[in-house]
Amino acid sequence: MTPITLCFEVHQPHRLRVDGVNEDAENLYDRYFDDDMNEHFFRDVAENCYFPATERLLREAKKRSGSDRPLVVNFSVSTSWIQQAKEYHPELIDLINRFPDDSIDFIGQAYLHSLAGLFDDKSEFRWQLNHHRDIVEDTFGVRPQVMTNTELIYHNEIGKISAEEGYKGVFTEGVDRILGWRSPNDVYTQPEFVTEDSNSILLRNRKLTDDVGYRFSAEWWDEHPLTAEKYASWLSEASGHSVNLFMDYETFGEHHWEGTGILWFLESLPEEILKYDNLRFAKVREVAENPSVGEFDAFEFNTVSWADQEMDASAWLGNPMQKMLFDKMQALEEKVKALDDPEYLEVWRKFLTSDHLHHIATKTYDDGSVHNYFSYFDHPHEGFAVITDHLMDFQEQVDKELG
Repeated sequence: MTPITLCFEVHQPHRLRVDGVNEDAENLYDRYFDDDMNEHFFRDVAENCYFPATERLLREAKKRSGSDRPLVVNFSVSTSWIQQAKEYHPELIDLINRFPDDSIDFIGQAYLHSLAGLFDDKSEFRWQLNHHRDIVEDTFGVRPQVMTNTELIYHNEIGKISAEEGYKGVFTEGVDRILGWRSPNDVYTQPEFVTEDSNSILLRNRKLTDDVGYRFSAEWWDEHPLTAEKYASWLSEASGHSVNLFMDYETFGEHHWEGTGILWFLESLPEEILKYDNLRFAKVREVAENPSVGEFDAFEFNTVSWADQEMDASAWLGNPMQKMLFDKMQALEEKVKALDDPEYLEVWRKFLTSDHLHHIATKTYDDGSVHNYFSYFDHPHEGFAVITDHLMDFQEQVDKELG
């Protein structure tokens, strides 16, 4: 049987104060971050997506638990989502914890969905991988055995670190420029010259994932409307070790509204998939144990991600504004760690969340529309001004503390 890994990225960032630094704030976090806006967005998405999608999946999981082919969901939950869920909707944590043990797995990632994996010095990245892993285990009782870097950003060094930090596997995008004629439905590993401690590289099937994530409600699409029955038939025809479906959880009820039929599609999908004797759902840790069929060689200057048409790091480092701010964040590491103050460390790490730089991309056409959709800034240059103002003030506060 072909294993289907149904994987969901669950993330909300801590958003910056658009109106500038709050000099009257009682603590460092409130000086820069806007919890009123965070709460507004979180509660809105919870109503549209988190509750209805999770309740549907939970019902289906309980129905099939203990069978030889249970429904399995794999959640990649960011630390910032966990923090906000605990504050605004702790019952969401309880809901996820009600999944039967045979029906759920968790995928590790960098602490606070950060871009530390792109730092020159990878010591912070290593710390973040392990700290987030501990938080997931403490919150959900499951220790992740497979990880993905933020936004599936990947190159050989990240793969090497994932293996050295004890992960059985690492997830990234199945990009054609590296795969060539090969299939994303097979398991790969790092080249021998990268590391002897290799692990499995699991690849997202971009086409099949985006058929749901991006094209589900597209009336121009020649496969519209997409039904669970039709989609299951496509999966049944797939070849390879596994089919890895990795999508934003907000696909269900937020990016595609309930009126499009997306939640009905999600609820119907497990039954339609399991009508096929050659398909089953799987935990990512199980798929990571499959033998590799070859090497996935992504050198640093050919970095992979799931973002935009380029599927590289340009969604965050594609213009001079993004590069300047990223360099500033990286340069602050030495000073913040010299200060050795937990409050300053936490705020600095929240600045590293990938969303901030994603919002100031200046791409056009479809990619530009995606960036604008997620951004709470009126324009990328407004975002640049806001982030710069906050970072410069933060540096001033650090310098004062250092004396």
